[in-house]
Amino acid sequence: MAIESERVRGDMIESAEFPQLANKYFVTAVPKVVINDEVDFEGALPEKSSLDKVLEAEGVAKKT
Repeated sequence: MAIESERVRGDMIESAEFPQLANKYFVTAVPKVVINDEVDFEGALPEKSSLDKVLEAEGVAKKT
């Protein structure tokens, strides 16, 4: 999504190199996605499900 929109930013962190961040976000599997420090998910989701998580983080969709 970050490639498609200037309004979205994506960062990738290597959990082995930044264990303090891995602990902060409870990383137990990869990929782990954290959106606005509020919504997170692990694993690869279909595009629609990923978009639903972004909308959830923005308060547009209901939390699941």
